[in-house]
Amino acid sequence: MFKSCKRYFFLGVVFSLFAAFLDMINPKVVQYTVDCVLGTDGTLPDFVASLIEKTGGVSFLRSHLYLIALLVVVIALLAALFRYLYRMCNIFGTERLIKRLRDRLFDHIQRLPFSWYNANHTGDIIQRCTSDVETVRNFLSEQMTALFRIGLLIVMAMFFMIRIDGRLAFVSGVFIPVVILYSLFFHNRIGNAFQKADEEEGLLSAIAQENLTGVRVVRAFGREIYERERFEKQNDGYTRMWIRLMGWLSAFWCSNDFITGLQIMLVTVFGAVFCVHGELSVGAYIAFVSYNGMLAWPVRELGRVISDMSRVGVSVKRIRYILDSEPENAGDDKDSAPLSGDIVFDHVSFAYEKDTKVLEDVSFTLKQGQTLGILGGTGAGKSTLMYLLERLYELPEDCGRITIGGRDIRDIPLPVLRSHIGLVLQESFLFSRTLAENIAITQEGEPDMDAVKQAAGTADLTETIERFSDGYETFVGERGVTLSGGQKQSTAIAQLLVKNPPVMIFDDSLSAVDMETDARIRSALKERTADATMILISHRITTLMQADRILVLDHGHVAEIGSHEELLKKNGIYKHIYDIQVDQK
Repeated sequence: MFKSCKRYFFLGVVFSLFAAFLDMINPKVVQYTVDCVLGTDGTLPDFVASLIEKTGGVSFLRSHLYLIALLVVVIALLAALFRYLYRMCNIFGTERLIKRLRDRLFDHIQRLPFSWYNANHTGDIIQRCTSDVETVRNFLSEQMTALFRIGLLIVMAMFFMIRIDGRLAFVSGVFIPVVILYSLFFHNRIGNAFQKADEEEGLLSAIAQENLTGVRVVRAFGREIYERERFEKQNDGYTRMWIRLMGWLSAFWCSNDFITGLQIMLVTVFGAVFCVHGELSVGAYIAFVSYNGMLAWPVRELGRVISDMSRVGVSVKRIRYILDSEPENAGDDKDSAPLSGDIVFDHVSFAYEKDTKVLEDVSFTLKQGQTLGILGGTGAGKSTLMYLLERLYELPEDCGRITIGGRDIRDIPLPVLRSHIGLVLQESFLFSRTLAENIAITQEGEPDMDAVKQAAGTADLTETIERFSDGYETFVGERGVTLSGGQKQSTAIAQLLVKNPPVMIFDDSLSAVDMETDARIRSALKERTADATMILISHRITTLMQADRILVLDHGHVAEIGSHEELLKKNGIYKHIYDIQVDQK
């Protein structure tokens, strides 16, 4: 990540060093002016004396003091220019690095397995990618390269101060290790407090994100007071963490200010005493006080950098957690062999958690071009079968095999596998875009309106779209909030039809439409996708009864399998559910 921006950080350090060097010159100019031009207490260095003689001598400068003032201004302007260049280089480098970090985070998150999202709150993930990244950005832009400048300022200031008066330099320098030691003392305590505060903020973000996305559920069940109290309880904990953290920071900064003030006071007092006793010239005293002021700020800033490193360390650790998470094994993306043939589940068992099997010893074969219906109660493992087929969850090596055309899906690159399989979920997710853009979500570039309209017609969506004033350009709200449940499911079906994969899976994706619409969509699908291998998951017998084969799951086991007529004759679970649904009619 540093490759494209390291030159900016390098130039920033160079310009910072130039600015620091120029800052050290002006106090010397003032010292020589006071001692050698206005007075007679000092001695000029040979090269300075030679330069002054060429310009007219000390007497000339004494009568033209504005030239010295002009020199001071020029040096200050040059120092300001180098500080500007340092900051610009630092900003360019930081923003480029943070942009690459954000891009890498987003790209990595896109490739993490489905199970990773189940183990991590969305709000916490967002907080790591925003707040923690911002903490890193602030450290890089304000403090990382400043370490070099601080180090140079301390070394140069101490060098000039020792040259002026070693005793005063000792008084000033003795506080440097004190600042470093108490900064290290606060470092771990502040770091622990920051980590706890970040964790609490992640939980707070998760609660806010859940309530914003589930606001209709909260309102429908009158849970506003409960959710508000839940948020306030978490917010109280988060606030207490920050109050504790601010307590540590306040103690740190107060002690920092006290030590800095004590250092300045002692230098001022001892310097004045030396001046009174004639042991130090007035110009040297002014220069020393200036250098001490320059030293006090970087020493104080050094303490701040050391303490802030604890916070950025926590943020880096939280970001590294995402980047170190193992992504899906996509396989060889150059493998473009077409997938065709029968889909076989061979003694498949699966558990999301240890000792809690969702599927156990499931075996069946779906011939190419056939339609398989899957029926089962809640938690029977219907959706899990499809998640395994799409490798949203990886099937462990010792838990059976799933093959397509005799090829184990573990050996099929994910892009190839998922390009050949289309899945419509029961809970359809739509993006904040137009209807046309949502339907054509799998297409590259501008939507192919002919394909969009054809897919919408098959999904029984055309009449609904025509009722909207903007038609296909109707903007769909966040998560499709402006559409009904049935309209969202129809839109999701249209998305699949635009993709037109050879294997289509409908995971209870007609549950929100009425039975008449269900029948029309199934009829249109059968007409349009006659050659596709299709899997229908549903609780409605009417949705499944036309399938070539119907699989009945009971608590993760295959209870029955056969055609509609064969299952009715068995007088088992399928027949029982059929009788209940027919009687309800």
